[in-house]
Amino acid sequence: MSVATKETVAQMAEAASDWLASLPEELRAKANPPFADPRREIWYYTPTNHEGIPMADLTMRQVQLAHRLLASGLSLPAYRRATVIMNLEAWQDALGGWRTPRGSVRGVMHGQDPAMYFAMVFGEPGSEAWGWRFGGHHVSAHNTIINGEIVSVTPTFFGANPHEAELSDYQTLRPVAGEEDLARELIHSLDTTQRASAIISKAAPFDIVQSNRPRVEDGAEPEWIARVFNGLPEQDVADRLTLMQNDLDARQSMTDSDRKAAQYSVTPKGLPASAMSEAQVVILEHLLREYTNRLPAPIAAKEHARLMDILPNLHFAWAGGIERKQPHYYRLQGPRVLIEYDCVQNDANHSHTVWRDPEGDFGRDLLAEHYAAAH
Repeated sequence: MSVATKETVAQMAEAASDWLASLPEELRAKANPPFADPRREIWYYTPTNHEGIPMADLTMRQVQLAHRLLASGLSLPAYRRATVIMNLEAWQDALGGWRTPRGSVRGVMHGQDPAMYFAMVFGEPGSEAWGWRFGGHHVSAHNTIINGEIVSVTPTFFGANPHEAELSDYQTLRPVAGEEDLARELIHSLDTTQRASAIISKAAPFDIVQSNRPRVEDGAEPEWIARVFNGLPEQDVADRLTLMQNDLDARQSMTDSDRKAAQYSVTPKGLPASAMSEAQVVILEHLLREYTNRLPAPIAAKEHARLMDILPNLHFAWAGGIERKQPHYYRLQGPRVLIEYDCVQNDANHSHTVWRDPEGDFGRDLLAEHYAAAH
């Protein structure tokens, strides 16, 4: 492990310890469960209770220390993006007429609130095995550390609602612009034969197909997360989610055939990088960097090198329209990597992006080896 990587781990441990030390005893108990707590592998990107401690319940100094922890797991540009995404919640609050009160957690649905982001540390920072997460609506960052080494940074999720917003006659804000623009540049660069392989469906699924499943599942289709609703009977929730999904699918004329085509498959769909030109592979490499560069530089370099090793086996799949502001979806899939992006909801102005390791999210694979060696 490089010196720079050791420094990153040390910074994480220090930031986690300092944040926990700032909390009163009753909050620390909620913020710091054992490493083996099953909630470590449960995650969300919807505006719901992500568990742990919400920023709304903290002093300004405690919030600052929680953000220091988040920043320890991100590059500076990615941390800037995360804070922009969090503050988009205030924009939604304004559009909704400020009807939902802000404050501490209200059941499971908290509406649009920049203070409703949650931090949690699993295990003792700096110990043999520990981890942490920071998450809320459209931001979810996870790190797992074993024997002083970061063994997993996934799932890593950024989203934006609105995906694009006017700031003036001359300025727009697009927090996940690179993930969109580079993928569109790649799909436009493909010739007719390549595009026929890459485009798997004429309509885009209404969300990333794995949703927030703890494990990547073969055959997965997107599913609405019932916990976005609060206080409704279970059947009412199911009925409302079905209506929302059917409405989005109907707007795009999405058929059963389209749904099946967009399903996740262990066998990758789409166009392999090995069938791309040299110029197209360069675009693909830049697109991958939009995801790996979310991490601190030494971790980003390590992860990008790993992706370059498997690049010929990486597949690019697209669904939906290929022009700007048309509903669209893509995924990059290969050995130990799944990247998904969608921009469908709110008339294609609401985006989701996620980077996952189908085998090693939350460090599952290396934890199994670690425990086997220990016993």
